[in-house]
Amino acid sequence: MISAVARPFKLALFTGRAGPPQHSFLRFPMPRWLGLLPFRGLDVTLVADVAIAFFVYATSLSYLLGENDKRPLSSGMGMIYLTALAFSVPIAMRHRWPLAAWRVLMLGTLATLVVQAELRSAGTPLFLPGTVVAGALCLYAVAVRCDRDATLGAWVVSVGFVWLVDQHEYSLLFGAIIPTVAVLFGHNVRVRRSATARLAEEKERTEIAEAAQAVLEERARIARELHDVVAHHMSVIAIQAEAVPLEAAGDPRRLEAGLATIRSLSLEAIAELRQILGVLRDGEGRVETAPLPGLERLEDLLANARAAGLEVELRRSGPVEDVPQAVGLSAYRILQESLSNVMRHAPGARVRVELEREEEALRLRVINSVGLPQDAAVRRSGGGQGLLGMRERAAAHGGSLRAEVLPGGGFEVAAVLPLEAA
Repeated sequence: MISAVARPFKLALFTGRAGPPQHSFLRFPMPRWLGLLPFRGLDVTLVADVAIAFFVYATSLSYLLGENDKRPLSSGMGMIYLTALAFSVPIAMRHRWPLAAWRVLMLGTLATLVVQAELRSAGTPLFLPGTVVAGALCLYAVAVRCDRDATLGAWVVSVGFVWLVDQHEYSLLFGAIIPTVAVLFGHNVRVRRSATARLAEEKERTEIAEAAQAVLEERARIARELHDVVAHHMSVIAIQAEAVPLEAAGDPRRLEAGLATIRSLSLEAIAELRQILGVLRDGEGRVETAPLPGLERLEDLLANARAAGLEVELRRSGPVEDVPQAVGLSAYRILQESLSNVMRHAPGARVRVELEREEEALRLRVINSVGLPQDAAVRRSGGGQGLLGMRERAAAHGGSLRAEVLPGGGFEVAAVLPLEAA
């Protein structure tokens, strides 16, 4: 309990430290020929403090010297100059060392108390105007830059010091009001600055989090595109490479035609990969701007599937080539991944593709029958990312995707892609 009560006074008088100074938004640029100075510009607050300190010194010295002419002081001229400095030096110090400035003011006021006591006469307060100005400015700086306990200790000591050494009614009044107003105003400024700093930090953290989220989303998008392209084209190429020698049966022309088909598929895969990776800039800042595939390339996609041994039937309802580009790309990738899954897990199956253009959405269904028997290891091949990627594509447009095994065998993928959201 005692330590908690004594802590504010300990911080104010001995151990307290002020926070870093707040630089003014206005700074005077320094000429280059003054480059030897330890700073490049003058803070407006520091300039104002020095000017106020000089004014307080001059007015206090003028007042003390004038009173010395009217009524000689026993303290001597040295104490007069010391008193003027005791009121002005803390003002010049408060911008950089607010607690030290307040401590110097308190010590200077105590040291020059004898001089001020000699000036006291009927109706004249003990403390000079310079003391009031310096005390208010130093207490304000302490409240702005120091924590609550140190500010409380400085305020109590200041008010208590005034009330102990001078019982004049004006001193009692101003000794309580002026320090309290200065402390409250400074504390309010400190709270507002802290809130502004916290808001700035929160905004910075939010921007960093949003940037990280954008990077993750872009990586996921590129990963989906790469998976769709590689999975589809590599599946077709693998099946073609296995089927061409069997179909050629030693005929060089048929073998050459089959290899030409594989080469065409490989070049198409390379072209699509280049388009996907075009989002990454090269050393000169160029970006690949070739269009990504859409439903206008639907027939080419189905032709590749038929070349891989699938029986594909297409049913269309309404114009589907003019759907928004993002919807067309997602529908193309969903169909591409569905056909790739059929090639891997149900080779030789019959596939029915249904595309229906409605007023508000594009509906896509891919239904395949049971394929030819194959090795269990082949049926289990694949990383399991295809269905996840298709669902993510549908969800990106506010749509839905359903993938399930049919009761009589086979598989169905049904997607709904809203056109209005796109």
